[in-house]
Amino acid sequence: MNSALEIFQPGLLDGRTVFITGGGSGIGRGICDMLGGLGAKIFIASRNPEKLSVAVDGLRADGVTAEFIIADVRDYEQVEAAIARCAERFGGIDILINNAAGNFNCPTAELSPNGWKTVIDIDLNGTFYCCKAAYPHLKASGHARIISITTTLARSGWPQAAHAGAAKAGIQSLTNALAVEWAPDGILVNSVSPGPIAGTVGVDKLYIETGQEEVMISRVALRRFGKVDDIAGAVTFLCSPAGNYVTGTELVVDGGRQWTFASAS
Repeated sequence: MNSALEIFQPGLLDGRTVFITGGGSGIGRGICDMLGGLGAKIFIASRNPEKLSVAVDGLRADGVTAEFIIADVRDYEQVEAAIARCAERFGGIDILINNAAGNFNCPTAELSPNGWKTVIDIDLNGTFYCCKAAYPHLKASGHARIISITTTLARSGWPQAAHAGAAKAGIQSLTNALAVEWAPDGILVNSVSPGPIAGTVGVDKLYIETGQEEVMISRVALRRFGKVDDIAGAVTFLCSPAGNYVTGTELVVDGGRQWTFASAS
C-alpha cells in the first residue's frame, strides 16, 4: 500500500463509494489505491479491460472492495449504465472522480476536426455525462463529492495541445457552475490540477518521448516532476471532512509550474 496513507487516519473513508473514470493506471490508479486504502469501495470505469483487471486485482489483494466495468465516457448511455451498476452494487455513490482524459501533441493548424472532437468528447463531454448520470445518487449521499482532474494550462492556454486545454477549461467552468447549482443538494464540486507527474502516460508521451523532459522540469519551480501520491493526497483531502467547506475550487498541485511556465514558447 501507499506510504502516503500514513498521513490520513485509518478508516477515514469507511463506507464511502467512489466511482472513478480512467482509474486503471497512472494518477487514476494512485487515487484508487489511496481512497481504497482508507476504506472506500472503488468502482472503476474505463475502456481498457486489461488495465482494469490488473488494477482491480491489485486493489482486492490489498483488501479493498473493488469492481470495474468497461465503458466509454463519450457515450452517455454507457456512462449512465455504469453509474447505475455501481449504485446498485454498492448501494449508492458518494464520490465521483472524473479522471478519464485524452491528449496528444499537435500544432493547432494541423489538428483535424476529428482529433479535436475526440479529446473534447473524452475530457469535457465525458465529465458532464458522469456528473449528470451521478447527480441523483450524489444528492442522496449525505457526503457527496465531485472531483475532476484538470490542469492549470486550461487557464494559460496550451500550445500544441489546444484541444486538451480547451476541454479542461470547459471542465473548470462546469465545476464552478455545478458548485453553485448543486450546493443546495449538498454536493461539493472541485477540481485538482496536477503538474507534470512522473510515471504517467501524459508525461511519457508529451515530454519524455519528445525529448522535452529537461525543458519541462526547468519550468517547474521545484525543479522535479511530481508523484502520483501528490495528486492522490490532494484528492483525499477534498474527499475528507477537512474539505467540508471547500467547493468551486481548483486545487493546484504542480510544484509551482503555473507561475513559471512560458505558455507562448
